[in-house]
Amino acid sequence: MGKLPGVFSMPRMLRHFAATGEGLPPDGAVEVDAPDSALRAALSAARSGVWEPAAELMARTRTARNWDRRGQYSAALAELALHHIGWLEAWQQERPEDPDLALVAAELEIDRAWEIRTAARARHVSREQFQAFHAVLRDAEPVLRTAADLNPGDPVPWRILIAHAMGVSAPRAVFDAYLDRGREADPHHVGLHARAVQYLAQKWYGSHAEMFEFAESAAAAAPEGSPLRGLPLHAVTEYALEHEAGIGKGPVAWSRIEQLVDAGLSLSAGFEPDDRRAAGFRNHLALALIRSGREAEALEVFRLIGTDARAFPWAYLGDPREIFLLMRQGVRVGVARRTPYFGGSGPAPAAGSPSGAATTGDAATAPVSMAVALAGAPLRDIRTAVLLTGTTMRLAPARGGGTFVEIASSADPPGRRKGMRQTLLGEGGLPRLAGTFSRGEKWPVLVAVKEGADYTLHLYRDGRLVVAHAWWADPAEMPTQEEAAKRATAIAAAYGVADHRPLTAVLRGTDDPRHHLAEAFAALGLPSPPAAFGHRPEPLAEVPGAQLVERRSVFRAIRESLASESDGASNGELPPLS
Repeated sequence: MGKLPGVFSMPRMLRHFAATGEGLPPDGAVEVDAPDSALRAALSAARSGVWEPAAELMARTRTARNWDRRGQYSAALAELALHHIGWLEAWQQERPEDPDLALVAAELEIDRAWEIRTAARARHVSREQFQAFHAVLRDAEPVLRTAADLNPGDPVPWRILIAHAMGVSAPRAVFDAYLDRGREADPHHVGLHARAVQYLAQKWYGSHAEMFEFAESAAAAAPEGSPLRGLPLHAVTEYALEHEAGIGKGPVAWSRIEQLVDAGLSLSAGFEPDDRRAAGFRNHLALALIRSGREAEALEVFRLIGTDARAFPWAYLGDPREIFLLMRQGVRVGVARRTPYFGGSGPAPAAGSPSGAATTGDAATAPVSMAVALAGAPLRDIRTAVLLTGTTMRLAPARGGGTFVEIASSADPPGRRKGMRQTLLGEGGLPRLAGTFSRGEKWPVLVAVKEGADYTLHLYRDGRLVVAHAWWADPAEMPTQEEAAKRATAIAAAYGVADHRPLTAVLRGTDDPRHHLAEAFAALGLPSPPAAFGHRPEPLAEVPGAQLVERRSVFRAIRESLASESDGASNGELPPLS
């Protein structure tokens, strides 16, 4: 009898999983370190070679003494300059003594060094990489000193200098001096203190005891409601990288970790949902709660984070966006499995979570998502292929060959729209299903998705995502020529198009994304997506010749698939449609 709860965990998960998505934005809406509107505009201009908006933006942060935002902006601009340097060089020619330029240039030097070294563990970095890494850092010191000299009273240069000290293994006295100078400029600057926590971590130049003492002391000295009060959560992350926090292992008492996590929850409760100031420590808080086995509380924190994922702590574990979404999915599964089967419809958002209709993908809480796919095979073949998705699909023959496909959720009875198969397949909508129904087939599937004002294109073949491309409403995310050519070459090859250059130009378009999507289909010699796509869900509903393939149980789908193979070979008949 002791094993009965485990027997029922899968049914509980299937029953309650959909409800755990209440208040969570869809996967496609999540962006790591998303820039605010002002920074996004400056990045967009810089990509086009115009540096003045970036200069004006940085100057405003300096005059307003908004150091936290200044540090975020300088880091984002430096990251852009790492691969798009022309605009920064033009800024240097026009204003060589600009203190804001000096700050971005200092950030860029650190980025250049770490791009050579990579974020891999030291044992995985070659001797040549280390030599080049240290050479770049040695050459960078005058640039960093200039940034500090031109920005008196600004703590951001000292945060950058601490990163430099970490890279060159500077004596402890150097770190102490940099930290003191930064704290003189702003005793509560989050970026400065977060970098110091890294320096004091045992894997760098400190110890667990010193790191926690520093983080707790800085948090206690911060004003009420300051995001710096979440600094101990950064220390919990650094500690958990080396010890299984949550199981009680390691030299730091588990009761101390629990107290810091509880304090983080109390701090989070004082900020509004989606507050960008709180997103930094909330991402660390979510990971700490997961490590502690407190999945229900972690789910609430994910709701408060919304779309504002941050690179850290998730980058420690892999690709930050992928890890963020994977952890969020795992928390949902864990909560659903622990909810009693007859305990209602599952956990709802707690007070203070994002309000509104709150269902995943609801227009009140997230951008409207629409999707349509073009499968490179006749409707008859696609109809058989989509049976095993367990999802009601609408198919329409495409002009010149192929079949348009969409999810026809409106054709399902309300009680069946969130069923077992969708739960097992997970989030992802039509792109995920395209990977399912194209598996084992030679024909390609091109999936177009609209998320809010943005459009993405996904190419699947034999169940595998070959390439993905996005046209953002803001041109700041335009790919480089090399990136666009690589994507265009892969897509063109799938359709036997020899010259990828027209498609490359389309992928670098910065005007109306819907227009560029149609241009991409035309460049491949494919029929245009339905005219209603991008304007309303299920655009195939009014297309002449469109047909429904109703959702089926696993056993019924297998039976009909097998029947279609035998019957189709003998008499040309097809399985019935709804």
